[in-house]
Amino acid sequence: MLRIEGRIANHDREFEGAIEINTQSGLIEQVGAASGRSDLDLRGQIIFPGFGDLHIHAREDASQSQVYQEDFATISAAAIHGGVTHVADMPNNPVAPVDDARYAEKEKLTAKSAVHVTLYAGIGPDTSPLMRHVPYKVFMGPSVGDLFFSSREQLEGVIAKYRGKNVSFHCEDPAILRESHGAATHELRRPASAEIAATEFALILIERYGLIGKLCHYSTKDGLEKIAAAKARGVRVTAEAAPHHLFFDDTMLTDENRLWLRMNPPLRGREDRLALIAALRNGLVDYLATDHAPHTLEEKMDGSSGVPHLDTYGAFATWLMAEHGFSARDIARVCAYNPGCFVKEFLPPGFGKGFGVIEPGYIGSITILNPDAPFVVRREEMKTKCGWSPFEGYTLPGRVTYTILKGKVYPAS
Repeated sequence: MLRIEGRIANHDREFEGAIEINTQSGLIEQVGAASGRSDLDLRGQIIFPGFGDLHIHAREDASQSQVYQEDFATISAAAIHGGVTHVADMPNNPVAPVDDARYAEKEKLTAKSAVHVTLYAGIGPDTSPLMRHVPYKVFMGPSVGDLFFSSREQLEGVIAKYRGKNVSFHCEDPAILRESHGAATHELRRPASAEIAATEFALILIERYGLIGKLCHYSTKDGLEKIAAAKARGVRVTAEAAPHHLFFDDTMLTDENRLWLRMNPPLRGREDRLALIAALRNGLVDYLATDHAPHTLEEKMDGSSGVPHLDTYGAFATWLMAEHGFSARDIARVCAYNPGCFVKEFLPPGFGKGFGVIEPGYIGSITILNPDAPFVVRREEMKTKCGWSPFEGYTLPGRVTYTILKGKVYPAS
């Protein structure tokens, strides 16, 4: 039995208490009053339900052709370093999990991960729903891989087959991307109008086909208004925000960092960034999700889009608290409770009530932060195989002190 005591933050309340985790079952057995009997000294720290990142790219599939960037073992090491106890991996692999056989083949590879991995299945021009119940990802316009659509008509023809399914959308309109192809910068080649137009169509599809929809790595202020209106009329849609769109904006781009800070969708304006922060804090945006994309240093210099973030997930949460007024309950909601709700229906047996809440019967996976222990981001300390971070040289206000997976303690390294 593992017993820890201290300041506990769930999505709905914050309190001083004690947690007992059965290290055999991996489940929380008891939550009660503190009595001074703790296996860890957590003074000055905050105990959260285990954080979950719903948008990562682990790169590993049956082809093994991209494991030089990342694999399920190194993704696990980076996650633990960042206080992340479960992840959801995207399907744009060379051997994409688009049918039951490929999905099962990729799922076997996740066994090497200490953190739990939920896999998205891919939706492409020629795919159909799997026999088993899984979440899906659709790329509305070109991104990494070949699972994308060239027109709205083509996309809707396929989405109609996925009625009622859980579908996450990468919102960039392919027609606008084609029209903007010759613009001077990456940011202008993938303009905000592409995301807003794709958002409008994604919301139509979610409503028309009864989908449980999620909009990935959201980046535009004007699009947030459309999400709010859809939620108000009962459309089942949620949204992610990624650390890069919350921390950086296009006013920070220079000739020196422009390639490092290249991603899809790209950085937006300062007003977009501040609007996203407010939307994440007030509940309009539901998840802090990294879009962890472990391109190598050489690939970044050649223009690859995407940045790695898993190593800094928990420390970034302390930045939201210190710089933008997020409460511990806010962090528990967007980093633990909401991700736990998303993956709950896809968990295999043995996970009790699931992730995201510190209560008896839930998984004994815990994230512990010290919000007042500054964390200097250094390349040599990153656990991701790609070996770098866009936050290098920045000092984040706090850090992960422990990550606990089903009662097994991983001290910060």
